[in-house]
Amino acid sequence: MVKTLPRSAKVIIVGGGIVGCSVAYHLARAGLDGILLCSEAEIRYFSGFRTLFWQSPTRPWFMFLPVDGKPVAIIPEIGAALMRQTWVQDIRTWAAPHPEDDGISLLHDLLQPFAARTGRIGLLKGHETGLRMPLGDYERLMAGLPGLRSEDATGIIRALRMVKSSAEINKLEHICAIGSRTFAAVPEFTHAGQPLNETFRAFRREALLQGADDVPYLVGAAGQGGYIDVISPPGPQPLQKGDILMMDTGATFDGYFCDFDRNWAIGHADNLSRRAYDVLWRATEAGLEGATAGATCRDLFNAMRKVIAEMDSSGGDVGRLGHGLGMQLTEWPSHAAFDATVLQKNMVQTLEPSLSYGTGRMMVHEENIVVGNGRARLLSTRAAPELPVI
Repeated sequence: MVKTLPRSAKVIIVGGGIVGCSVAYHLARAGLDGILLCSEAEIRYFSGFRTLFWQSPTRPWFMFLPVDGKPVAIIPEIGAALMRQTWVQDIRTWAAPHPEDDGISLLHDLLQPFAARTGRIGLLKGHETGLRMPLGDYERLMAGLPGLRSEDATGIIRALRMVKSSAEINKLEHICAIGSRTFAAVPEFTHAGQPLNETFRAFRREALLQGADDVPYLVGAAGQGGYIDVISPPGPQPLQKGDILMMDTGATFDGYFCDFDRNWAIGHADNLSRRAYDVLWRATEAGLEGATAGATCRDLFNAMRKVIAEMDSSGGDVGRLGHGLGMQLTEWPSHAAFDATVLQKNMVQTLEPSLSYGTGRMMVHEENIVVGNGRARLLSTRAAPELPVI
């Protein structure tokens, strides 16, 4: 029987008081009057508002979190009924799309009192963020509020979202279990001669049967003795004996992602691929040992790279060996030489060591973990220690 998990607990409701106090504290420390959010994950994080309507680029959506007071949603009228199901009470709407004024006059009226006293509001301006509204509309808004200053508030939101609540960890653990069961079933529906794209379709069907809401991300590859990239959509080429098959999934449950991959050999595995798999498995073990509260992402990167160097001393081109995970498939931070972010208890991360071998071949291994005070706890079921053969 597939285990079910209640969906009633939205992040802001479960931890609403804590999150609300935390963001107000950080805004006050930064001297900000509030923060304007324009992107899907942030608006969902603070409201519980979840919809696939973000797939459409036609309409912008806004939420303002004041340093003192309740949040204000400024959204297209089409989203009002759903937003009223969240804890947000102040909902201001317009008939969208309306290119001449897509919520700009409502934003102007909301922010004018702050501009009148030369106020400061936060916006997400940093790495891995996006404005998600027309640049021309933003410039017009700010031109109409000459006393208002905008400051980068990326660090505030990043600090809150990186450390997960118990409700978030439960959802992440649930979708990782679904992903693990789906990967375990791959040998049942995969065989030599099967078109690669049919293998991917079968994986998606199995994930949905196991309880995933969706499988918006599924990439991978297959090739004789190894694959040459890790982000391709599948083609119609049949799996052959001697292929190394990899699939990397980002399945979702209640708006939260898993993100890990698995490798298999079709029919038989060559010695070089077996060795690459062993090195990556042990690099992941080093990551599990090193991913403890107080260590840095750079420490974690170096621990995994030390093992990878047994076979690939070039350093590779990927740039990082894992990242944060949650409402988005990839979140801050990055396990990379440039990232000195300190790991904290209840951060959910991926460990994603990769290496190059042979003539242009590569292999990637990935697991999902939650950071604790000691060895990290796996959320995904640990991959087999030896390269599985189908």
